Amino acid sequence: MSESNHPNQANRGRRFGCKPNSLARGTARTLRAAFLLAIVSLAAGAEATAIETLGYRTVREEGPFEIRRIEPHIVAATFVEGDFDEVGTVGFRRLFEYISGLNRSEAEIAMTAPVSQAPSDTATLRGRPVAQEGSDGRFRITFVMPSEYTLETLPVPEDERIMLQAEAPRTVAALRYSGFWTRSRYRAHERKLRDWIVLQGLETVGEPVWARYDPPFMPWFLRRNEILVTVREP
Repeated sequence: MSESNHPNQANRGRRFGCKPNSLARGTARTLRAAFLLAIVSLAAGAEATAIETLGYRTVREEGPFEIRRIEPHIVAATFVEGDFDEVGTVGFRRLFEYISGLNRSEAEIAMTAPVSQAPSDTATLRGRPVAQEGSDGRFRITFVMPSEYTLETLPVPEDERIMLQAEAPRTVAALRYSGFWTRSRYRAHERKLRDWIVLQGLETVGEPVWARYDPPFMPWFLRRNEILVTVREP
């Protein structure tokens, strides 16, 4: 008789006051917990090697809502046509190649956050952090450049579809949230921010922007996502 079929095999769990099914469920829970811990540890490691983020000053805070003053900065920008859920990936790859050395100096540029995406009809508004807004169509995708650079010192892109642009300071209303990168979650938080802006008596300039600060491997519950919309100075 093989060991797996030994009559005492099924009774091993009972020796410890547990049924075999209980042991299996306990093992599954332990494995899930270990897997979750590994993911969180990976995310914590990524956070520990913190990258530079777009500078701003919080003017006012009310629960999850904020009024911010965004600092002047430089972006690498590109335009992409397509679906709301797909253009970010296309634009990201194009801009990532630029900072990875696809430039006339063959220089690598440090990654920053957030990455931003905005419809091209509102792209003339200054200072979009990585963001996404609006409906399907043509979008402007941007990477914020490290603050050590100026327009004169940044490497010139080899890809003519990439532009280097200075963004002026601006005031924005912001709503931060975590979770999956879905259009439905974006729309739900956009409505919340719009309602709050109305309650504050603020006048908006342009459409909301979806700003994302984390890489795809970041667990959904740890992701930093934001809806941003430019408002006129109070």
